[in-house]
Amino acid sequence: MNQDRLRLDLADLADEVNPVDLRDRALRTSRRLGIQRAIATSAAAVVMLGAATGTAFALMPRDDGQAPLPGDSPSITVTPSPTEPSPIESSPTPEHSRSAEAPPSNPGVSDAVLSGIRFYLGFTDKDAVIHAVRGTADQVATRVSLDTEVCVRNTITVSPDGKRVAWVQDSADSGMTGVLMAGTVGKQGATRLLDGVDCLGSNPLVWRGSDLLMVSRGAVSVLYDVAAKKRVDGDPGQETLRCWSADGRWLAAVSDGKPYVADGTQLHQYAYTPPKGEAIKWDGWRARGVSMDGRYVSVGWIGTDPSRQDGSFTVVDVTTSKVIELPVSGEVRSVQFAADGRVLVRQATRVVVLDAGFQKIGEVAEPRDVQQLTLLTYAP
Repeated sequence: MNQDRLRLDLADLADEVNPVDLRDRALRTSRRLGIQRAIATSAAAVVMLGAATGTAFALMPRDDGQAPLPGDSPSITVTPSPTEPSPIESSPTPEHSRSAEAPPSNPGVSDAVLSGIRFYLGFTDKDAVIHAVRGTADQVATRVSLDTEVCVRNTITVSPDGKRVAWVQDSADSGMTGVLMAGTVGKQGATRLLDGVDCLGSNPLVWRGSDLLMVSRGAVSVLYDVAAKKRVDGDPGQETLRCWSADGRWLAAVSDGKPYVADGTQLHQYAYTPPKGEAIKWDGWRARGVSMDGRYVSVGWIGTDPSRQDGSFTVVDVTTSKVIELPVSGEVRSVQFAADGRVLVRQATRVVVLDAGFQKIGEVAEPRDVQQLTLLTYAP
């Protein structure tokens, strides 16, 4: 696998700008208000989450000299290649050095089956390390320094398009809240966005698309536009255990104890009964991902990797409440719905790739260095 290509592609991901149609966002808000009125009059009442979104700009490291970070703040650091400038660190991390026994690259398979970049999260004693992997080529993209461990470890996450990294920096006076921080994957610098953000619980940081981030401040949910660096006004709603599809259209949540999936015009309530033997070990199950058409959710346990999607083990059709039989054998570590419609089923040493109808397209062997790490997201 050509690692130069990986470096260039990741740089392109960081520099792309995706304009957002504000009229479309206003229409979505209007549709949301309509479905809220409809649901309020039905027997199974569900309160919809409504939020207008802000204008998307490419998030760059702060260089205006305003509100500098404290000297002990975690920051994104990247070591460039010694031969040419690169947003990806070319040398391996000390605790995850590449092994000669790692599965060999197979361009004929990995490029065709999973041509985008997978982002994995690992930790050293001093840093949170984000790996960028294409096929079986693994390189370090970004490091975030750890101050105290609780908040950063529990919240660091990458946006669905692979451009932005966000986390909660621990506060000196509390282990429960901190400062919302954000930066660009593969670039230096970080921006201080919002104080008093919770870093524990079942939903510390949740992406709604690639620009908006839902955070919790006490009992209040806040939607923050990371690209525009401002809070988005709107009713946060009363839903719990929320997650969105990769494009931010479909919301999976729970209201009055009833799980559902909805956009601005459609609502699907569904039921799921987890395996009895496993269920007694946990505090319940939850949706951890939503398909691009809103028809399917990936299901996992509450409390596992709260800011990330890793940890789901099955898929439910929300229109029928039936479990989908995945074409894999062995334990499933996570199921993720990608923005291009593909479904990534992660197992012990491989990622099995399915189409939107859950037919197998192929599979990619994971590099040995990342097999025990958290799969944050896949950017097509």
